[in-house]
This record gives sequence, C-alpha cells and structure tokens, in this order.
Amino acid sequence: MGKRKLSSNMEDYLEAIAALKKKGIASVKDLAKLLNVKTSSVTSALNTLARSGLVVHERYGYIELTPEGENLAYEVQRRHDMLFKFLTEVLKIDPNVAKEDACRMEHSVSHQTLERITKFIKFVETCSHNDRPDWLKSFDSYFKNKRAPGVK
Repeated sequence: MGKRKLSSNMEDYLEAIAALKKKGIASVKDLAKLLNVKTSSVTSALNTLARSGLVVHERYGYIELTPEGENLAYEVQRRHDMLFKFLTEVLKIDPNVAKEDACRMEHSVSHQTLERITKFIKFVETCSHNDRPDWLKSFDSYFKNKRAPGVK
C-alpha cells in the first residue's frame, strides 16, 4: 500500500467510521450525528472515499471500510492517541483542550515528529516506574512558578 494523502476532512470521516464500527455498525445518519454535519455532506464524503477504494457503501446501506481504509483509519487514530497522550501526560494539558488540539495536529504532524513523540513517551514511561520522573516534576514546577526550580 502506497502512502495516500487524504484531506484532514476525509481522515476524520475514516476515523469516525472506524469508531462507529467498534460499537457495531456505521450508518450515514450515525456518521452525520457523530461529526455534526448534514447527511448530504456524509454522502458526498462517502462517494469520495468509495472512489478512492477506502469504503464500501450502497445507498441506504451500512458503511464498511476496505482493508486499506481500515489501515488508514487506524493510522489516524494512532496519531491522535499519541498526540493526546503527549499533551495530557507529558505537558499536562487539560484533556478537553488536548482532545481538540490532537485532532487538529493529527492531520499535519510529520511521520518523523510523531515517531519522536512516540519514542519520547515510551522513554518517559520506562523512566517513571509508576511515578512522574523528577525532571518532569521540575518542568511542572517551572510551568507553575514561571521559573526554573532553585532559581530565585
């Protein structure tokens, strides 16, 4: 499978379809509700995704992801999850803000940056032993007090 570049909007549709499929079925109505768009917008997006070979959808039928569509949806969700984890667990961003930011960032972050963030998170997890490492606690203190710990 070659690297396919989709618009952020189309990536959002794939991600939403996958989320609905996890709960059971994906329909046009459910997708419109989840994405807060009109059903005509969903139909248009599904036609685009079907022409790209990423979904299978017959009028008034359920939506299925093709294997390639599933892979792309998984990749978008993985990027989102990693960015959300970085924002909430490392930078201590409010989860509601982090959710929105991760959603915007997931569409534009480079593979290199995402892999570095992923490795950073794994590094922090291996250092932490179920507690926040001292150097990250120092960062928390710096953020809260507007100065480095020990500096007056």
